[in-house]
Amino acid sequence: MDLGIKGRWAIVCAASQGLGKGCAEALAGEGVNLVINARTVATLEQTAAELRGRFPEIEVVTVAGDVAEPATRQALLTACPQVDILVNNAGGPPPGDFRDWDRDDWLKALDANMLTPIELIKAVVDKMAERGFGRVVNITSGAVKAPIDILGLSNGARSGLTGFIAGIARQQRLAGRNVTLNNLLPGAFDTARLHKTLQAASKVSGDLQATTEARRKAIPAARFGSPEEFGAYCAFLCSAHGGYITGQNLLIDGGAYPGTF
Repeated sequence: MDLGIKGRWAIVCAASQGLGKGCAEALAGEGVNLVINARTVATLEQTAAELRGRFPEIEVVTVAGDVAEPATRQALLTACPQVDILVNNAGGPPPGDFRDWDRDDWLKALDANMLTPIELIKAVVDKMAERGFGRVVNITSGAVKAPIDILGLSNGARSGLTGFIAGIARQQRLAGRNVTLNNLLPGAFDTARLHKTLQAASKVSGDLQATTEARRKAIPAARFGSPEEFGAYCAFLCSAHGGYITGQNLLIDGGAYPGTF
């Protein structure tokens, strides 16, 4: 299927590895020019080189830095000639016990996983509406729908973003001008983030392998997801065919969530 987005420009945050990289690769495969971001320069440049080698027909621009910093966000926006697609993504806050978190921990989580995406959205959606095309995809977490006790900081911050998106996505000045805003809620994907969470969960038992296998067996699909398939879901939401999908939370977890709704 031709997704109809060849030649468009996308900003993809936290794109040097994991799910962000999967999204960048999928968009590149559809001929989308990229401005990609990550905090670590070496990893970001390596990913950019890979993308340029695999997809020589597109432009790939890098902006290193913490996207939670205003200067990095401005650099991203300046580097992108026209933001047609915005993929918001940021590493989640650390797992732990809520009893150990103070106000600064909460503010840092909210800034990275709620307020930063909102600032980028605010900067681009009205111009998208003027042009009659725009796609915003926020990578949140399956924990928004089925909270995980040790991920309280993430549960709270990402749920705040989810509520915000539910409201603005339905503004007719956006939805009526072919601008969509949706959230992708990943379950257990084979990424560094998952391994970090499993290591934290295994501290009680002291057996990382057993913890990992227990998590895997709890998934009806009997496996962890891959960043490549996650990227494909993202690319479709960003496509010309995705204009009638907005304000939605797409849970991608191999069937792990047991509810009907």
